[in-house]
Amino acid sequence: MPDVEELRRILGRIDGRGYKAYKDLRGSYEFGGFTLYVDHVQGDPFAAPSKVRVRVPMSGHSGAAIPSELFDERVRRIALEDFLARQVRRAIRGVARGGRGTGKSGLMAIDAGGQEVLERTAVMVTVDWVEARLHVGLPAAGRRVLGSQAEAMLCRELPRIVERGLVWANLPQQDGEAFVACVDNQEHIRRQLDGRGLVAFVNDGAILPRESGASDRPLSGNQVIPFQSPPSHRVTFEPPHAMSTPDGPQSTISGLGIPRGVTLIVGGG
Repeated sequence: MPDVEELRRILGRIDGRGYKAYKDLRGSYEFGGFTLYVDHVQGDPFAAPSKVRVRVPMSGHSGAAIPSELFDERVRRIALEDFLARQVRRAIRGVARGGRGTGKSGLMAIDAGGQEVLERTAVMVTVDWVEARLHVGLPAAGRRVLGSQAEAMLCRELPRIVERGLVWANLPQQDGEAFVACVDNQEHIRRQLDGRGLVAFVNDGAILPRESGASDRPLSGNQVIPFQSPPSHRVTFEPPHAMSTPDGPQSTISGLGIPRGVTLIVGGG
């Protein structure tokens, strides 16, 4: 398999040529700690960005080494993949310089989504490897290849992003474990709703208003009132993982259980 030095040679050879010369990059390259796959190369700096994958082996000296119990079930795997996608996005923002020429030149991005935890294809985790799929805007001046700028992106920035975003030893491990446990708890509660005649659940203490109509983040400030369920509709669940609270670990969660039927929600938009 070609290695990172071969990638550098190709970029040096096509430097200054027409943009379509970037097609020569298609293929795979061994970086030592991970493998880069260039699957699709954009035909123009203004077109949709190129598509690349980075695959890190799970074991080995520089492997991802993610604990298997974090992805031993489907729900937990989805949660872990979502967490890793967000970590890769954070690494991109901290490492990638961007703005390297015409059009989308210098762009690096991953589809990490919003606040929803969904099954995506941005990150995949198996017992053998973890893989992230990225959008990369290969840099150009006009429609001429900027080989040295592409070399900085693919050969210098990308390895740092992989190291920060996919290697467990470099990640906020407690945050990752708590994230997976939280999603696991949510799904456990959802699976119980139907058997208890409910269609939804809102836990006590939730901050429901958002900071703006264009934001997923909760409103903050002294005017915010945490949600409190009425005693007549309060229900309690015992999720599989204890939850951290200001008063210590909590093994149960209580809140509003919305029953089947017609529920009218009134108030501000």
